[in-house]
Amino acid sequence: MRAAGVTEFGGPEALHLIDVPQEPLGPGQVRVQVTAATISPTDTNLRAGFYQQRDPVKDFPYVPGMDVAGVLTEVGEGVELDIAVGEHVMGIVVPTGAHGAYREDLVLPAGSIARVPSGASDAAASTLPMNGLTARLALDKMQLAAGQVLAVTGAAGAFGGYVIQLAKVAGLTVVADASEADEALVRELGADVVVRRGDDVAARIRAEFPDGVDGLADGAVLDEKVLPAVKDGGTVTTVRGYRGNGERGLRVHPVLVREYSERPDQLDGLRQAVEDGAVTLRVAQTYPAADAAETHRRLEAGGVRGRLVITF
Repeated sequence: MRAAGVTEFGGPEALHLIDVPQEPLGPGQVRVQVTAATISPTDTNLRAGFYQQRDPVKDFPYVPGMDVAGVLTEVGEGVELDIAVGEHVMGIVVPTGAHGAYREDLVLPAGSIARVPSGASDAAASTLPMNGLTARLALDKMQLAAGQVLAVTGAAGAFGGYVIQLAKVAGLTVVADASEADEALVRELGADVVVRRGDDVAARIRAEFPDGVDGLADGAVLDEKVLPAVKDGGTVTTVRGYRGNGERGLRVHPVLVREYSERPDQLDGLRQAVEDGAVTLRVAQTYPAADAAETHRRLEAGGVRGRLVITF
């Protein structure tokens, strides 16, 4: 089986096509012929060995990737699905060793897949699972009610964009950050108020909402710098493990998508949101899997809007 992986950590050039054995299919699992896999900052960090102290990779080759789409080709013992073999599905992957999204054949827990949204390509559908589920989990952690105010940093990114769109479905008022170049995009995603991005974004949010916002989803990974934007006793979700500093009764929730990695109800809810027109799938560009290194180079250069996708 072909995969895009690394045999040692390094720069984008470390990522190349390799051969990996087919994964065995066990009870409760499904096999997917992968046609598309999405690139994320988590992938580039893993390729570079960024997480080695926290969560070391024990064996090479290592295959990155957390988002896939393709064709359901086999169903394991004990699996009950309303999806038939031959249908197109999207799925979330918890990568370990050679088990990652950048491979043309992949075995997943049956609870990690859902149908591709009607009318969406596999490439577009592959952009949804990881960031969409992370956004869904972030909103669920905050438990805000319709009419409350949510701030979103990193709003032009995939996580931030999904948070905005799902928050609007929930009836929230959204204030989001953006550069001048991204302001139109962030407004199109549904933000009610847009402020300039930057390390001092909390002050600009407070200028619009002097009492502070009820909740904040920190896609920009500003951590303690954004806490002043939130009212006393408010709630914050973070995406790189930050747990707050205990000030003002703020409730800070680090979100780890693994918590929703086998929640087919949540993933299928995202599918429905796409079909309803509430959530937008954004593909920046597709590349053949042989050019996976170039996708990592481009993502690390910054400025990508939408997702980069490799195809098999």
